[in-house]
Amino acid sequence: MQNIINIIMEHWPVFLEGLGVTLQMTFLAVTMGFVIGIFLALIRVYGPKPFSIVVMVFIEIIRGTPLLVQLFILYFGLPPYGINLTPFTAAIIGFTINSAAYQAEYLRGSIQSIADNQMIAARSIGMSRMKSIFNIILPQSLRMVIPSWTNEFIYLLKYTSLAYIVGAPELMTQAKFIASRNFQFFNVYLIVAMIYLVVVLIFTWFFGKIEKKFRIPGLETVR
Repeated sequence: MQNIINIIMEHWPVFLEGLGVTLQMTFLAVTMGFVIGIFLALIRVYGPKPFSIVVMVFIEIIRGTPLLVQLFILYFGLPPYGINLTPFTAAIIGFTINSAAYQAEYLRGSIQSIADNQMIAARSIGMSRMKSIFNIILPQSLRMVIPSWTNEFIYLLKYTSLAYIVGAPELMTQAKFIASRNFQFFNVYLIVAMIYLVVVLIFTWFFGKIEKKFRIPGLETVR
């Protein structure tokens, strides 16, 4: 226990720096994935069939291949074609694309869970299809899908640890550097595990409050 305390006291700025990069990557990827995911979900549900099929194929490819492979393609596979990405940029792009695919599916399920008579009622009072989607269907869907997006945020927060493979300076990368200097691998990675656990518990509590605040009475949430 004393060794763990000593490591924390000696290297806490490095751990803090790594955690900052981890959180930055998570927020950027989830936010951009959220925007792209809404766009993909709307095309998937309401778009012309050819576009819907293209989106479906894209989503299935992303969800059907390992995130690590996607990062390798972005960082190691693109340079021969003249595209050189920094480790941080490659990680952000990979995480964003991956998150967008999953978020699109969460939202698609949420949209399709809303009764068809709501769209019919909106159209019957003179609302256009687009206005019905953005004023009636989408606001409900976004509230219903919060639990699924909470899980996506937590998963992505932990998956950012894969970025150390391409050299992004996140928490795991910093821990690897520390452990390579003091050779206390077990203690260093135990500290990292505790940091992740504390951060996950904090965000789980926070998103739980948001879920309760925006829950729609009488409607099931999409998980």
